[in-house]
Amino acid sequence: MTVPKIYRRLNRAIRLAMSAEAQDVLAAAREILATRIRHGDALGSPGAVREYLQLILHDREYEVFVVVLLDAQNRVLALEELFRGTLTQTSVYPREVVKTALRHNAAGVIFAHNHPSGVAEPSHADQLLTVNLKQALALVDIKVLDHFIVAGTASVSFAERGIL
Repeated sequence: MTVPKIYRRLNRAIRLAMSAEAQDVLAAAREILATRIRHGDALGSPGAVREYLQLILHDREYEVFVVVLLDAQNRVLALEELFRGTLTQTSVYPREVVKTALRHNAAGVIFAHNHPSGVAEPSHADQLLTVNLKQALALVDIKVLDHFIVAGTASVSFAERGIL
């Protein structure tokens, strides 16, 4: 079974009311997927990236900002939660994003954050942040491939919208 199919099945399971036992199974499945992704055999398409990020961010009750760090062949090196905020906002510092990317020797990155409000539309602040991060990373030759906003089971890709 391919990783995107596994994501779809897990996302369906998430939407159902789950017992504590089912939640334990889901947690174990997430760990298995994270291991597969760290070994570079997942995230081969924008759809797979979207589904993976939805799986990670869909149920957070506060905003988080994560970065997927990629090698020169766009294989996943790591995924790190860099910043955690409140129900409606989080502060993101470009210096820390650049330091993290350099520490992993990343050639590219994908950003993602969630909107606990359930509205996946990017705000003007989200767009400005992405521009600032892209400029900062360009100084050290690291490409920004996309920025996703996840709100429950909905998500928006900046690249697909042409705003990256």
